[in-house]
Amino acid sequence: METGIKMTRTSRRVVLVLVLLALAAAPPAVASSHREAPGTLEMPQVDGADFYMFRSYEAGREGFVTLVATYNPMQDPFGAPNFFPLRENGFYDIHIDNDGDAVEDLTFRFRFTNALANGGIGLGVPIPLGPIPPGIFVPVAISNVFPAGPGSPPPNPQLGFPPNNERINWIRTYTVRVVRPGDGDSAGFLRNAAGGATRFAMPFDYIGTRSFPDYDAYAAQFVYDVDIPGCSDGRLFVGQRKDPFVFNLGDFFDLVHIPNPVGDPAAVPSSLANKNITALELEVPISCLTVGGSGSGVIAGWTTASLPRDRTLTDNPTFDHPYSESGPQIQVSRLGNPAVNEINIALKDKNLFNASHPQDDAQFQIYFTHPTVPVGIQLVTTLFPVGGSVTVLPPTNIPRNDLVAFYLKGLPGLNRDNSNAEVLRLNTSTPAKPAAQQNRLGALGGDDAGWPNGRRPGDDVIDITTRVLEGALCYQAFNLCTPADAAF
Repeated sequence: METGIKMTRTSRRVVLVLVLLALAAAPPAVASSHREAPGTLEMPQVDGADFYMFRSYEAGREGFVTLVATYNPMQDPFGAPNFFPLRENGFYDIHIDNDGDAVEDLTFRFRFTNALANGGIGLGVPIPLGPIPPGIFVPVAISNVFPAGPGSPPPNPQLGFPPNNERINWIRTYTVRVVRPGDGDSAGFLRNAAGGATRFAMPFDYIGTRSFPDYDAYAAQFVYDVDIPGCSDGRLFVGQRKDPFVFNLGDFFDLVHIPNPVGDPAAVPSSLANKNITALELEVPISCLTVGGSGSGVIAGWTTASLPRDRTLTDNPTFDHPYSESGPQIQVSRLGNPAVNEINIALKDKNLFNASHPQDDAQFQIYFTHPTVPVGIQLVTTLFPVGGSVTVLPPTNIPRNDLVAFYLKGLPGLNRDNSNAEVLRLNTSTPAKPAAQQNRLGALGGDDAGWPNGRRPGDDVIDITTRVLEGALCYQAFNLCTPADAAF
């Protein structure tokens, strides 16, 4: 069963979905932080799953950086009847630091509105159905009422097909605000280049081919050319995508119960092949992200989600007000590099990490200087030797300055900023590589345009993470450690 979008290259607008936006359009990849902390287990709508930041590699877009933050992981195609809205009162932020102090210099803030169609009443049908006698209008119980989008039947009142704008019952829209230090209430909103509107519509989630005969073309209608305050033009899309997580997640966390944890990610069926994700995607000119920076061309990025501090349940909930929320926004989710909170941060500190800010990451330093995963792999391979005979020994260079560089400071000659913060770094002066020329191992595979120098959809982050934890950087010319330190 196909979920998300069945990707095809049929038009320029679909190409935008594929290249700028489609996480599944690149080579097979693995994702990172699904369900990584106890707190976000209870709040999947604000659970940040992945963050991507890379030089745009679509032809003619070389002067742009693509930013992608994904939320609400593990969406099932049978998640009816309400599917997967994001939180109305939440802040979904993408932060950029361009001077190496681990404090954001630019934030793109996404906020969402969920509304019933038909002025808040919802779509409905006459009961009994038929013109004589006229039936009583009764609102329906589901989110989609008729086939919608390209390929669906045209409006025909005699056959019961309403106009296209009366076929989806749950209308989801959003705004994007640009926040810079000192802006206060004067921060500006992204505007649709076609007409100047500041509110954008989202495609409804994929339900199936009867509801959306051509979901590719339907979703492509929600790619917008935008004007970015204080910058220039960009492109924008928010909506459901097919999750690129092709990792056998369950087996991995069953004490690495997979034959070859650093092998081809397509070698075994993905346990999450039919899962979707909600993606917040924005293409921004490089000059917009680096202005006022250090001049090195290195930027750092991360995504956070925040919620109002107080929630009060109500005795008479409505669609618009199932509860009331008040108070300042409190950060509940955070993601920079992939898999950090998931496999590096101790269980006792996972919620704290999600609530913390990069400039305060000294409190988590021990998890990078003294990582537990290599020792865990040693213990597991003692019980279940690789190939029936080999125990994998961890690197001996303690403290692990190679991991500190990889996650907290950047790699020398690649993307170093010395901020001592867990953020995703991108050297914007590194040329992008076309998708067909990308190496899934990124910098480890000789492709300096890939993770940890930014992150593209095709970067195989679990293979890279596993190799780096086991000492792969000791075999590269970064002078952080030596091969003798990782001679397992």
